Amino acid sequence: MDYRIGAVGRVIALRFDHGEDFLAGLREIVLKEKIASGWFQIIGALDHARVVTGPKEPVVPPDPIWQTVDTVCEVVGTGSVHLDNGEPKIHLHAALGEHGETLTVCVRRDSRVYLTLEVLLFELLDLKASRPWDEQGGFSKLIFS
Repeated sequence: MDYRIGAVGRVIALRFDHGEDFLAGLREIVLKEKIASGWFQIIGALDHARVVTGPKEPVVPPDPIWQTVDTVCEVVGTGSVHLDNGEPKIHLHAALGEHGETLTVCVRRDSRVYLTLEVLLFELLDLKASRPWDEQGGFSKLIFS
């Protein structure tokens, strides 16, 4: 285990509208507002996303199971964002629900909003963190400097 102590800075409330790509929009805001590290909560709906539902086998590095969600799903999730060489690295886990069935995923790409998606983004200050690729682990690992 490794940890650091920081503080909460700005709190940014966002609304994404029907058809917008949530992950692309979040990256845009992080860069525009110069957020080095943050934590966010989401609630709303998606109608398309590329997601990972876990590893094929419990080995390191993992071989991810990719799935395309191409239907309207209610969504609630939480994630973090940290810059790595100036590029926002987003890690978002979410529960996607459709007609009483729930799928828990890591949302990775092409996250298209259905109707609306609300986000609270908490800027984390005094926390020197990044998420570089860990070749041995096979994923972008949170590190502190």
